[in-house]
Amino acid sequence: MEDESKRMALEGVKVVELGALIAGPYAASLLAQFGAEVIKIESPGGGDPLRGWRKLYHGTSLWWYSQSRNKKSVTLNLKDPRGQAIVRRLVKDADIVIENFRPGTLEQWGLGWEDLSGINPSLIMVRVSGYGQTGPYKDRPGFAAIAESVGGLRYVAGYPDRPPVRVGVSIGDTLASLYGVIGALLALHHHKVNGGKGQYVDVALYEAVFGVMESLIPEFSGFGHTRERTGASLPGIVPSSTYPCRDGSYVIIAGNSDGIYKRLMHAIGRADLADDPRFSRNDGRAQHTELLDGAITQWTQRHDLSDVLSTLEAADVPSARIYTAADIHADPHYRARDMIQSFPLPDGRIIDFPGVVPKLSETPGETRWLGPKLGEHTEQVLAAIGIVGQAFADLKAQGIV
Repeated sequence: MEDESKRMALEGVKVVELGALIAGPYAASLLAQFGAEVIKIESPGGGDPLRGWRKLYHGTSLWWYSQSRNKKSVTLNLKDPRGQAIVRRLVKDADIVIENFRPGTLEQWGLGWEDLSGINPSLIMVRVSGYGQTGPYKDRPGFAAIAESVGGLRYVAGYPDRPPVRVGVSIGDTLASLYGVIGALLALHHHKVNGGKGQYVDVALYEAVFGVMESLIPEFSGFGHTRERTGASLPGIVPSSTYPCRDGSYVIIAGNSDGIYKRLMHAIGRADLADDPRFSRNDGRAQHTELLDGAITQWTQRHDLSDVLSTLEAADVPSARIYTAADIHADPHYRARDMIQSFPLPDGRIIDFPGVVPKLSETPGETRWLGPKLGEHTEQVLAAIGIVGQAFADLKAQGIV
């Protein structure tokens, strides 16, 4: 573990996390990795369902250990008025609240924006939901898969002759988490530096996806163009695709810029295509995608992946094998950048986890501890707001904590 006395970028920032699974909790995780005190509220009955998702080690998800690093776990029954009262006490001196319940849920518990900002006018509240806090769809349930569909991503993912596909992670959730962190830090800056009041940050999962869809809507608005699925190719950017090699492997080649395109064509022995004025700019190349991709494929199919990569590296052409988890784990660049870090689980077994992103030169983030046991910090956190002794024992006996 790192030196816990080192100052971190968000030291002194207190975050109360209300929610479960990915979008809200991952946003809080990012803040925790840079020094914020994150108090995660979980239900006493079983806690965040993420504790049981994917591969489990002695009953606890490895994903949980990673996503919940540096957090404090406090168990509270939010459906009970006594649990709600404790949240309000925790919020009095909090900087940020992060929640990802369906809109209206916290209001039913007396923990909505009006309730909490009345207690703490400086509060910043990040509200993550499927469709946002307003609009005709606000009451609909929403998960990443739905957001990726409504946000436009699913329609363009895959091959044109097959149903749309998804990437192998919940990208809609993580995009919303990133927007939530950006919003929280913007609001915090406005409050701390500009003297502005607290505010809430409304993050909709579908909008987080829609926000990264590049020129999808301008192209439709201006030209009536609906972007379709293009398989492994990057639409309108040529050449940039996946190409088969002789040994059955695949190589990703990104000849996106005019200069790279020329170097690529010279590297594969096609000086004729490199110097053809039709292909000097991307708009010209895009009209001849099949021709150019065909020429590259003819070359890659004559060589093994290792030879393709060494040739393209020598020509300074961006290219890569398609990494598996094993490739990532063994890669020296990941190690040199401290992106694979080892930590002990509760029984002492050492497991590798992802490093922290991004990298700050003066106040880098770090993993101080992995995801905590359910309710591990309940007594400590409640003692800080004066709930000790018999008062704490009573709450525990009654199932409130």
